[in-house]
Formats: sequence, C-alpha cells, structure tokens
Amino acid sequence: MTTLDARVRQRDRAAKAVLYAVLTIGLIVVVGPFVWMALSSLKPEGEIRSVPPTWLPDTWTLDNFRDLFSRLDFPLFFFNSALVAVAVTAGNLLFCSLVGYALAKLRYPGKKVLFLAVLGMLMVPGMVTFVPQFVLVSNMGLTNSYAGLILPFLVGPFGVFLMRQFLQSIPDDLIEAARVDGAGEFRIFFRVVLPLCRPALATLGILTFLASWNNFLWPLVVASTEDKYTLPVALALYSIGQNRTDFGLLLAGAVVVVVPVLIVFLLLQRHFMRGIATTGLK
Repeated sequence: MTTLDARVRQRDRAAKAVLYAVLTIGLIVVVGPFVWMALSSLKPEGEIRSVPPTWLPDTWTLDNFRDLFSRLDFPLFFFNSALVAVAVTAGNLLFCSLVGYALAKLRYPGKKVLFLAVLGMLMVPGMVTFVPQFVLVSNMGLTNSYAGLILPFLVGPFGVFLMRQFLQSIPDDLIEAARVDGAGEFRIFFRVVLPLCRPALATLGILTFLASWNNFLWPLVVASTEDKYTLPVALALYSIGQNRTDFGLLLAGAVVVVVPVLIVFLLLQRHFMRGIATTGLK
C-alpha cells in the first residue's frame, strides 16, 4: 500500500465520520421533540410544567390518556378525522390523475394556459384562498357538514402538477396503441395509464393523507358543532380551560394523533421510496 492510498483511505474515513456525525445530529433534532412528547404524555401535570424540563418521568402515569378517552368523545372525533382524510386522499388520487392525464397526454386548445394556471396556483399561499373558500362553502350551505370539510380539498394544484410530470414519462406509443385497438380515453386511463402510476399515486397519497389528517384551521372554522369536530380541533378546544392549558391532555392527544400517521407512513414507505427511485430513473 502506497502512501497516497493510505491518505485517500484516511480521508474517506474522515469524510464518513463527519457525514455520520451530521446525520446523527439531524436525527436527534428531528426525533427529539417526538420522543419528549411521548415521554411527557406519561408525566403528571406538575412534571410537565417543571423548569428546567426533564426527559424521563419521575412518576409514570397513564392519567393523561384516561382523561383523553373519558373527557372526549374519542371514537366520534377519530371517525371524523379518518373519514375526511380518506375521502380527501381518494379524491386527490382520482381527480389529480385525471387532470394530470389531460394536461400530459391529450391535445386541445388552451392546454398550456391551463397548465400555467396550475403553476400559478402553486405560487399562491393557502391563506390567500382561505376566505374565498369559506364564503363559497357558506353560500352553498355546506358549513358544519362533512361535504364542507371534504369538497374544497378534493383536488389540489400540487397533486395535478405531480401527476402531470409523472405521466409525461409514459410513452405516447403505448397510449396510441390502445387507441388503435379501439379503447376510449377513460378505458385507456383506467386500464393502461393508471396501473403505471402506482409510484406517483403512493407518493401523492401519503402527502395528501398527512396534510388532511393534520389539518386544523379549516375544520375549526367550518365545523360549528361537536359532532363534526376532527381530532386536532377537539384536542385543542378541550385542552384549553378558563385559566390554563391542560398540557398533559394535549400531549396525550398529540401522541394518539401521530400514531395513525406513523402507521400509514410505515405501511407505504416501501412504495414511497420506490416512487422516488422510479421517478428519478425515468
């Protein structure tokens, strides 16, 4: 082994050590708050408020979770969140794919203008359209209803852009061959195009479900009675008392809210990573 080879190997080891150190610090920064949240949900209220804060509880307790399930109509709020998240995700998977297919593979006047409109919507912050959306939902009489919680989010510009970009990678010859065989556009879309979009659909499904499950402001404004509250709204309203915030109840609820998100991500992680890899290869 020459001196140059030894220096190169030493340099590679130093680079790997620095990389592992940076990744470890990043992991601690990302995971640390979630670990503290889970451990603090097992503390009494006094320990949660103690200064300086502690990691491990001195007294382990499940009282916060007992209060969560006794004070909240948890099955109803969980059902509302699940219904809204699943419906919004299914709608985005269907409608964003249809619009993306129309923008990527069909020919008609004004297609470029429509795509520029989608790009323009991506640049508009969501808070700008919040009031117009609420006015429309209110004028349609959909406030305090499942339709009002779901309809405004059934299709989004990001999903349309994502599906359009992925669909452009599908060969046009495949679609033309299906047309020559006599297949209509809907049959081509559902039988030929959609099965090839599984990686993009998995990515869009994960991102849409997470956004809908964690949505707080829109359900807070649209839902006016408890039977339409989603889980984040119910946790926020029930954890705030007249004089103080019940942090134990809030942390226990946050743990319960995070668990379904983690389950969904773990179940679809393989498809999500495959979608990224496949999109990169194409």
